[in-house]
Amino acid sequence: MPAAGNNLYVVRMAFMATVRCHLKSNKVRVKKLFPLLSGLALAACAAGPDYRAPVPVALGVPAAWSDGSAAPEGDAALAEWWRVYNDPVLDGFVARAVENNLDIAQAVSRLRQARESLRQSRADFLPSVSASGSGGRNFREGSADSSSYSLGADASWEIDLFGGTRRAVEASRADLSAAGYSLANVRAAIVAETVSNYVTARLAQERLRISRDTLKTVEDNYDIARWRVEAGLVSSLDAEQARAQLAQNRASIPSIEQSLAGALNRIAVLTGDAPGEATRALEAPAPIPDAPDAITVGIPADTLRQRPDVRQAERALAAATARIGVAESALYPSLRISGNVGTSALSLGSLGDIITGGLFASIGQLIFDGGATASRVRAQEAAAEGAFAAYKASVLGALEDVENALVALRAARERQVQYTEAYDAANTSAILARSQYQAGLTDFQTLLSAEQSLLSARQGLADADADEVLAAAELYSALGGGWQTMNPIDGWQPE
Repeated sequence: MPAAGNNLYVVRMAFMATVRCHLKSNKVRVKKLFPLLSGLALAACAAGPDYRAPVPVALGVPAAWSDGSAAPEGDAALAEWWRVYNDPVLDGFVARAVENNLDIAQAVSRLRQARESLRQSRADFLPSVSASGSGGRNFREGSADSSSYSLGADASWEIDLFGGTRRAVEASRADLSAAGYSLANVRAAIVAETVSNYVTARLAQERLRISRDTLKTVEDNYDIARWRVEAGLVSSLDAEQARAQLAQNRASIPSIEQSLAGALNRIAVLTGDAPGEATRALEAPAPIPDAPDAITVGIPADTLRQRPDVRQAERALAAATARIGVAESALYPSLRISGNVGTSALSLGSLGDIITGGLFASIGQLIFDGGATASRVRAQEAAAEGAFAAYKASVLGALEDVENALVALRAARERQVQYTEAYDAANTSAILARSQYQAGLTDFQTLLSAEQSLLSARQGLADADADEVLAAAELYSALGGGWQTMNPIDGWQPE
């Protein structure tokens, strides 16, 4: 049979294998035959399973939270949730963190790498063409010198008969989405960490104020105790107890200052700056922000849409599923069309006089490789099972985060109520004990106990205020807030 007939026979057989694949898999119905190459390019069946996102029921998502409202929190409120604190200084630091944070910059780079990987995968649909050229001068003793020139081009195209390339593109597209959601997750985490450190800094400033106010009172008590000792009204025990209390209060201040410095330094790094000048605006003391009165959390199924880490895990599952088809396509025949064209001449002007070329088609089928290819399919199926487990784990972890944040917020508010009452009682008790000690109606131990109770109540109330703000921030973060308004990067947008 002539070469052209052989090539046509190979192509026809490959096309018939494609049609049989469609009929066997019931994935499409063949209604009419396209021209030969169009049929090969457009009607090929894809190896491997088609991906469908698991439904919430299959992931163990309950219908409602065990502690929380059912009204949904809108995307707009979640996108910039830190603005509920009505603190312009905090808003400014969050904006700087989103713009300059280096972890976000790394995530952007990974997203761009994923974009290029998708472009590389799509390029496999197209033929590859290469060209070459050469020229030289021939020297021979006893005869005239001569020149030689040649030009050539080679092209090859592997037709995606069984969808291996399409599955690879599908996987790369899912990887791109996963990288985008990874960026969104990093951004949400940076926002939450910035808010957390800001509240920590304000709490440290409040505790410093409390400690310094207490220190003034303790110094007055020490002076009174010394005066009473010098007057012979009490023993030196009172003075020594007062001196010990004074030293303990002074010793607590450096540790609070250390906590404040650590929070300020962390905020500077989060905003992409070196510690120091970047947080100068935070050195002026300001009160702890007020938490919102109520936060609506929606239903648990909303978490699958709002949480970028959950959506990232779902896209990773889609990519792993598509790669099953990539591995499986290696078990089926492959069809390659190649061609070349070239010319050679002794002068540049005559290069176009004689042009030669050829067109070839070849089909290949794996016969035996010791089970390696089939093993790769099974390995990829196992990887997809692992990706599903990771996706379900991320969903359950997200639900756990929300439930824990709801409990933490409720507990912080309950502590606020109790510490408010404790502070009122301890303050009254300390005032009475101080006046009675000055009048000689009680001993110094009673005054010392009252002062310590007041200090503990004031610090407990400040901690409860900060805990409420932090629990609200934790809840907003657990709900998936902080990324919904991010600008598209390299054309990527949430699906």
